[in-house]
Amino acid sequence: MAGRGVIFDLDGVLVDSSRLHWESWQRVGAERGFEMSEELFWETFGMPNSLIFERLFGKPLPPEEAQELSERKEEIYRELAAGRLKPLPGAVELLGALKDAGFRIALGSSTPMSNIRVILDAVGVRQFFDAIVCADDVTRGKPDPEVFLKAAERLGLPPARCVVVEDAVVGIQAAKAAGARCLAITTTHPREKLSEADRVVDSLEEVSPADFDALLAK
Repeated sequence: MAGRGVIFDLDGVLVDSSRLHWESWQRVGAERGFEMSEELFWETFGMPNSLIFERLFGKPLPPEEAQELSERKEEIYRELAAGRLKPLPGAVELLGALKDAGFRIALGSSTPMSNIRVILDAVGVRQFFDAIVCADDVTRGKPDPEVFLKAAERLGLPPARCVVVEDAVVGIQAAKAAGARCLAITTTHPREKLSEADRVVDSLEEVSPADFDALLAK
């Protein structure tokens, strides 16, 4: 069988750390004198911090200020995440089944590598990944397809031979723009908002490697 790959987003797909991100935005906002509304939080969830800042402040921040604020927000997130992260139902089992079935597996996330290390080690899944592409590796955030194009390239596969697993609207848009198939999970957004995906599920427990082969055969 021709090579085939699966590219997983991280937050909301393998772990549900959305509440921890929400808490970290509240804490950094209290420190720096701004407020992130819950509506804006969910609307921008999955975007890189630089784009979130543009939405939050109504203009791009100077690069040094954006970098410093982003690092502080993620530092708070890692403090909150320590000992509180668990894999979403079915995530570890699906990763193992895909690996056994011969899929190449990548991570394609808007998360910085410093967070990814904490998360993968906390949930014990680092060994399943053949490639990792994160916020540090790209210049354009989702919905731009750069992160998934790079992930497919590092797997040695064309995007059309990859299924992206996403929970966010911008992630689905990025996957489709890359030319990949997309499986969406309803962790952080309702089913009706994920309709651009090729298939929508409520849990990774619902799918097996055969379902990924079926998506690639479409």
